Amino acid sequence: MSVALVTGASSGIGAAIAIAFAEAGWDVLAAGRDEARLEEVAEVSDRIVTWAGELGSSDDCDDLVADTIDEFGQIDCLVNNAGIFLRGDAAEATDEDWRDTMTINLDVPFWLSRAALPHLLEAAGCIVNIASDWGLNAADRAVAYAASKGGLVMLTKSMARDHAREGLRVNAVCPGDVDTPMLAAEAEASGLALDDYMEEACDAVPSGRIAAPEEVASLALFLAGEAATHINGATILIDGGASA
Repeated sequence: MSVALVTGASSGIGAAIAIAFAEAGWDVLAAGRDEARLEEVAEVSDRIVTWAGELGSSDDCDDLVADTIDEFGQIDCLVNNAGIFLRGDAAEATDEDWRDTMTINLDVPFWLSRAALPHLLEAAGCIVNIASDWGLNAADRAVAYAASKGGLVMLTKSMARDHAREGLRVNAVCPGDVDTPMLAAEAEASGLALDDYMEEACDAVPSGRIAAPEEVASLALFLAGEAATHINGATILIDGGASA
């Protein structure tokens, strides 16, 4: 039995990751804020157990890891996927915008990784962080988001170096635009119709399209598997060549 803990699993990339792991034979603890949508994800497979709640403090993260251990007895892979995106440059971003973004996108992955670390070391397991292409390259009016994802990239590399000889692997997936509710919310915030926004997003990518959540999920599943045992500390872009 292999066990994955996946955050932000109620929709989009997180839901696709939870489903992909379950369909590959993993037991999955799917964590998120929206209980109703989590239950929809769990209907796909009886291997998925849901956890609905807020992750805003280290205590919350300790509780989630403890609940995963109570449910399954082990954790083999932690997928830090939960994230938020707030548009704004340094003049526009409020203290609350900055703090909320850093808490969800960087603090929570650190707290969860720290809490899960003893169990992951025991299992010779792995962490897959869902970062962003904007964690590797600057973006317009996304100062808090880019800084948080850049921090997540360096958390990935630092933990990979610190714990490689103990058997832990830590890698980051860095998607470009993905067809998710977060992208739809960005379209709405920009004042564009969704179809127009999606057309612009696709035109900006050399491949002529954006990623599906299932494509990101497939990469996360690969990084958690036996074929990726010598991949550690990597930041892997999945952006259709946009960063080339």
